[in-house]
Amino acid sequence: MERAAPGVSAPAPTVGGTHAPPARKFSAPVALALIGSACTSSSAIVVRLAGQAAGTTGFYRCALAVPGLALLAGIESRRLGGRASRDRLAAAGAGVFLGVDLVLWAHSIYDVGAGVATVLGNLQVIFVAAIAWVVMRERPQRDLLIALPVVAAGVVLVGGLAGGAAAGDRPLAGVSFGVATSLSYALFIILLRRTAGNGRHVAGVLLDATVGAALAALVLGAVLGEMKFSPPLGALGWLAVLALTSQTIGWLLITSALPRLPAVVSALLLLFQPACSLVLAAVVLSEVPGALQVLGAVMVCCGVLLGARTGRPARAPAVWLDQSHSLLGPGAVVAER
Repeated sequence: MERAAPGVSAPAPTVGGTHAPPARKFSAPVALALIGSACTSSSAIVVRLAGQAAGTTGFYRCALAVPGLALLAGIESRRLGGRASRDRLAAAGAGVFLGVDLVLWAHSIYDVGAGVATVLGNLQVIFVAAIAWVVMRERPQRDLLIALPVVAAGVVLVGGLAGGAAAGDRPLAGVSFGVATSLSYALFIILLRRTAGNGRHVAGVLLDATVGAALAALVLGAVLGEMKFSPPLGALGWLAVLALTSQTIGWLLITSALPRLPAVVSALLLLFQPACSLVLAAVVLSEVPGALQVLGAVMVCCGVLLGARTGRPARAPAVWLDQSHSLLGPGAVVAER
């Protein structure tokens, strides 16, 4: 998923009236996006290593990230000024869907495997486009209509539902949770983009959304009987790693980088995350995907990349915080957890 950035990238420097090579223009954002993706690619593996119930995992991942984000948000507020209370409440409200997403995603990880769950968690582009089509009457472009059956077939294959060896014990449940988590994530994207302010603040918006997500995960976990307020010290350590690497460092790097990159480049770079997750799950957790699952993962990634081409040019520097009427924007198509 794309994050907000404090400003628009400057034009390439000129020397004697000649523009500098384009490669130099995007080198820093590319590096930030790749580092951010690397930080988040291990999320599902860390969830498995923590070994806690989905509600507990979602709550502590967010709650442990709050102190660091609060410090960064305070520094940001002194530099850029404060944010309106209604914008902060809107970001926290959108974060409720993020909390639901994280709990559902943890269920998917346990049911279908860490690597496969990460691939399934990158489907929100389809839901964002569908909601834009139904609610906002934004007719999708042809590329997205082509991508839909490709992604659907990829989901069937990657989940082991077409005869391939499934990575988890409950492939159908895992796929269902994976699809549901992408829907929740799509709603999070849409609400936050349309209500969370002018896009100059990064840490502050992420802080408010994370607080909302923590509260939602707490309530959902309690309702499902999945909350444990005193997890083992080892599990708490893994959850702290998850909060630091993914919820804080990874998201902030991606937030800063993506708006300075073309939409398709952003989508391509962030597909590095599910690819890495499949490899890490095979190495660390011995979740070796079958040939059909690998083919399905490739189909899902290609479909997401194709869907990224449907985004309309954003007028504001922030994409998923863009205040334009369009729900679709460059890069608002890639999930990072």
